[in-house]
Amino acid sequence: MSRDAGTALIVVVAGSASLPLLEALAPLACATRLVIGLADAPEALRGQVCDLILIDAGEAGHGDGVRLVACLRDSRDHAHTPILMLAAGDAATVRREAIAAGATDLMARPVEPLDLITRVGNLIELALVRRAAEHQTRAMARTVERAVAEAAAQEREIIRRLMLAAEFRDDQAGDHLTRVAGCAIAIAEGLGLSEEQANDIALASTMHDIGKISIPDTILMKPGALSEAEREEMKQHALRGYRMLNDSPSHLLQLASDIALTHHERWDGDGYPQGLRGAEIPLAGRIIAVADVFDALISERVYKKAWPPEQARRHLEAHAGSHFDPDCVAAFVSRWTDILVLVAEHPPEIQAA
Repeated sequence: MSRDAGTALIVVVAGSASLPLLEALAPLACATRLVIGLADAPEALRGQVCDLILIDAGEAGHGDGVRLVACLRDSRDHAHTPILMLAAGDAATVRREAIAAGATDLMARPVEPLDLITRVGNLIELALVRRAAEHQTRAMARTVERAVAEAAAQEREIIRRLMLAAEFRDDQAGDHLTRVAGCAIAIAEGLGLSEEQANDIALASTMHDIGKISIPDTILMKPGALSEAEREEMKQHALRGYRMLNDSPSHLLQLASDIALTHHERWDGDGYPQGLRGAEIPLAGRIIAVADVFDALISERVYKKAWPPEQARRHLEAHAGSHFDPDCVAAFVSRWTDILVLVAEHPPEIQAA
């Protein structure tokens, strides 16, 4: 019965030598290592990789062999290595104790060489199958990791290109989106969200106004106050942005669709387009409502002057519980130093709308 030369068979014996046992195993053509003494075996086997451990407890009794099995099963190196134990004594009792300790199988001494070869050969075959399955599992895991990474990269590429589409309509949109995303991270972290959740909301927030690509330039670029009809048309960007994004199976685009739809809702229910109130508004929408209004207030437009950041913060605090989720405002204020750094690094410029 031929075996791969890389197959390792470790034989642990109770006496000073076990030539008959080694001779019986010779037809398997396995690499064999002999460890003398059960008491020294745990240290000798530390860090060793093998396909089968054969423990020969000898004729004196099986107690030491059972204890060795239990010790090996408690070690990280051999928690799953097949263990075949040879022991004398009442077969049923010895088997029960050996299996309870973690042995894979047990043979009662004296052992017929042909029976031993057959049993060892079968256990090694199973070990090799297990090794191949573990290798395949690791390969599949790497494939899945690569696929997930590629999908995430594709999601971010889609989002980047949608951001470019928004910037075609307004060349200052990029700076606005950067500040809103930075504020979103600060608020999310202030609320205790994880870094991953905060980053997802920030990235998805860059599409909160994607629906504005459907608004006519005469309204979007108008250098003055909008008429009532124009305001109603402008409000449509929330619903249109949602419709652009919400059919995607992408988690980020689904999150972006929620933000696009709800970032103009108000805590008191007087927002649009659905008139949602309080916790009916998705958390991401409540976060971006604060970030978006803050950035609008500190940005200069052709029809208004920019507010100082401190004045914009006071406005948010004054409208916490009416326009804004009070927890989101509190989280924003708790990260005020970070907000000021963000504004200093990405100062607002004149924007068209």
